[in-house]
Order: sequence, then C-alpha cells, then structure tokens
Amino acid sequence: MTDKSRPEEPRVREAAAAGGPWTRDGGSMPYAVTHGGTGTLPRRSARRLTVLSGPSGVGKSTVVAELRRTHPGVWLSVSVTTRKPRPGETHGVEYYFVDDAEFDRLVAAGELLEWAEFAGNRYGTPRSAVIEHLEAGVPTLLEIDLQGARQVRESMPDALLVFLAPPSWEELERRLRGRGTEPEEVIARRLEAARVELAAEAEFDITLVNTSVREVCERLVALLGA
Repeated sequence: MTDKSRPEEPRVREAAAAGGPWTRDGGSMPYAVTHGGTGTLPRRSARRLTVLSGPSGVGKSTVVAELRRTHPGVWLSVSVTTRKPRPGETHGVEYYFVDDAEFDRLVAAGELLEWAEFAGNRYGTPRSAVIEHLEAGVPTLLEIDLQGARQVRESMPDALLVFLAPPSWEELERRLRGRGTEPEEVIARRLEAARVELAAEAEFDITLVNTSVREVCERLVALLGA
C-alpha cells in the first residue's frame, strides 16, 4: 500500500541482531490526524504513533512484555478483546477482556481507533487513551494485527508501521504449536492467516526479524525516541 500524501521512502528490512542504519528518516516527525469528528489533532509535539504488527506466533506479546519491563517510559496501549484470558493474563494488563455486548457498544459509540476479528474473536484499540498520550508527547506503541494496522494507516497516515517477522516459516509454525493452549483447528487457522499476514510485509515501513527479543526492544525504543 502506498500513501500518496507522503513522498516515497525506502523500506528497511533488518534482522534484530544486525547492525547498521535502520530507520527510514532518522527520527520522529510531526503528525496530524482527525478523529471522532472533532477535527485535527494539534501539532503539540514531534511524537507519532508507532504500530507493531506481524503474524500470530511471531513473538509480539513477548516483545511487548520485555518492553514493559525494561522501558516503563514507553506507553503501550492495552487492547480490548472478546477472547477469554489465557493462563497468567490479567484484565487491564495484557488486555481488557469484555463480552460481545460491550464490544458492540464500543464500536457503535466510536470509542475504538481500530478493531478487527481474528480466529473468532474481536480486538480493538481504545481511541481516547492513544490520542491523549500522543498529545502529551509520550512515546506510544500499539501492538495490533494486520487489519488494525491498515485501519491506523488510513486514520493516521504519519503513523510508523513496524512489521515483526519470524526468522523462518518453520520457526513460526514451531512457536504456534509450542504454545500448547489451542486445538489443532485453531492452529491451522492461525497458520493460514499467517501466510496472508507475511504477504503484507511490503505495506509496512520497517521490518524487524525477531531473532532476539532484547534487540527488537532496543530498536523499537530508538524508533519511538524514548
């Protein structure tokens, strides 16, 4: 996908453990966004939204958990989801867990920046918290799926979209099966979806290959300017 409102810039694809230059523009840039019919967001700071996406099983949640631990200055948006909590997950930490009726209400009220359905469950990003943190100049990261990333690109053209890729297809399948939390039919759906998601890598501004969680975190922090 090409954003005609911006000059074309080269994408960057790097392994997380590799060295050398890897940002498109060397830093952040001002942004402007309309939301909820309230007009354009004031250019109060140079912060822009950073979005992390990639196929299921690539390690997005692990990266986010490490980022929470090592860089508390980065604000990580907590998504709303209709899926049930996995063992060890806490309401309000990994996700806000809601039922279908509450999710319907959030969509109808325009309270979600983006939302999508995946593997029979719905996920969405609360709009107001994201806008408030960006306006305050806080480094802000979303971890969402491909559908959500596309919606953010439409509503926030200056958002930086980062694709997290697996070292190989075989490693991705191993990680998905190694969870041991889902039946085979769900794993099969996730693998099918992963093929589609991997094919969309070119829509993103930067790709990080997840060979090292620590290195991925450091690169994300540099992108965020945190």
